[in-house]
Amino acid sequence: MIQKRPEQNGKHVASRTARPTGAAAGTTRARRGSVAAIRLVAAIPLLLAAAGCGTGGLPKPASAPKPADGTAVTVASEDYIIGSGDSLSVFVYRNPDLSEAGVAVRPDGRISTPLIEDIVAAGKTPTQLAREIEQKLAKYVQDPNVTVIVRNFIGPSDRQVRVIGEAAEPVAIPYRDHMTLLDVMIATKGLTKYASGNRAMIVRLEPEGKQQTIKVRLSDLIKDGDISQNVEMKPGDTLIIPQSWF
Repeated sequence: MIQKRPEQNGKHVASRTARPTGAAAGTTRARRGSVAAIRLVAAIPLLLAAAGCGTGGLPKPASAPKPADGTAVTVASEDYIIGSGDSLSVFVYRNPDLSEAGVAVRPDGRISTPLIEDIVAAGKTPTQLAREIEQKLAKYVQDPNVTVIVRNFIGPSDRQVRVIGEAAEPVAIPYRDHMTLLDVMIATKGLTKYASGNRAMIVRLEPEGKQQTIKVRLSDLIKDGDISQNVEMKPGDTLIIPQSWF
């Protein structure tokens, strides 16, 4: 900036405004940088809001789905329990003479394998039974390694679903997780021609010892496809299918 300052002799002399130098110049630049940074920080919310208006808002982080009632999702799993009538394979690592491909669980719940005359199998998981066989074989084999495999299973009686009455093939079915009434009817090959399917009932024993009766309309489920009648079964349920009155 050019300024004119008067002199005593009446003449005007042009001069420039002095600029800061040295430490003063550095302080000035630092102040200007701070002001620019503050302005940039203040402008960030405006920029984000403008971006949100154009794209429908910032995406929210994904979250795990929750049930309608707000409860946490849990997954429950149960080990299989050996029952009378099951068929097992007992494999002893590096000892084929002690292994047995087909071992039937007798009605008393016991099995017999080489070097072990009787051992209770019913009511135990395959892993529990394998560990007990290892303990008994330790008298004859150094560090035995046993694996028990369930080949054909029926399961314990309190984990079976029984079907009696006018089913094509009345039978006791091993319970499976999330088994439904339709699964049971497929396993029993449907109804006989004398069945009164819509008067069927499920008899269920509650943990408290109380007996619960659930009426189901099997004919509507099988013939009309009424899925509302596809009740989820529980271990120990008994499905009773009466005979028609005519």
